[in-house]
Amino acid sequence: MVELKTRAELEVMREAGRVVGTALQACRAAAAVGVSLLELDDVAAGVLADFGATSSFQHYHPHFAPTPFPRVMITSVNDVIVHGIPTTYRLRDGDLLSIDFGACLNGFHGDAAMSFVVGTAAPADLALIETAEKALAAGIDAARVGARMGDISHAVGKIGRAAGYGIPEDFGGHGVGRRMHEDPSVPNEGKPGRGLRLREGLVLAIEPMFMAGGQDKYTIDDDGWSLRTVDGSQAAHVEHTVAITADGPVILTAP
Repeated sequence: MVELKTRAELEVMREAGRVVGTALQACRAAAAVGVSLLELDDVAAGVLADFGATSSFQHYHPHFAPTPFPRVMITSVNDVIVHGIPTTYRLRDGDLLSIDFGACLNGFHGDAAMSFVVGTAAPADLALIETAEKALAAGIDAARVGARMGDISHAVGKIGRAAGYGIPEDFGGHGVGRRMHEDPSVPNEGKPGRGLRLREGLVLAIEPMFMAGGQDKYTIDDDGWSLRTVDGSQAAHVEHTVAITADGPVILTAP
């Protein structure tokens, strides 16, 4: 069921989003050559504690995963598209890192992700990230009262396809509210003018995921969580939680 949020509820969600934005910025600042993924997870956990918030991810157990997610942050390195579990792996010069974080505060969730390069960046990786960010901006701009879900999906997908990138099948954005994953789903590719009509108070996580190799298929690691490109090419993932309002789209997870 699709739930619309009141103005008061959107203000509460903005506070949850502020926790998310703060944690992502703190982890980006801490990410450096030699830092482990578990150490970044600890940084994110510290932000949760500072705000009195709880993790949207830790212990979350969706139908596709064999076990609950064990940490508070998702850390996906290089050819891992999404859902990477933090480990003792230490970041290396040139790693493309995608971090995804969710927080719950006062009963409402926020969810966002960013991708960046640690140390020396390959031009192709910067182009991949920039394209994902452009697609996110286009998807957000399409999230307006009276538009259709397909308008968001088309805005995201056409930018990725024009660059020759792959888009993982079956994974995309979602509604956000009292649960981290709510209806409706937000595909990263679609036809404009189709799908659910967007209404004031709808809150969506819009999250482009692009794969540099151009293929849409992926593999799943033995951990049952990490999605990986089939050809070993790099991947990028960016995301914001966005409210659809009468005044236009409002990003709730800006730092």
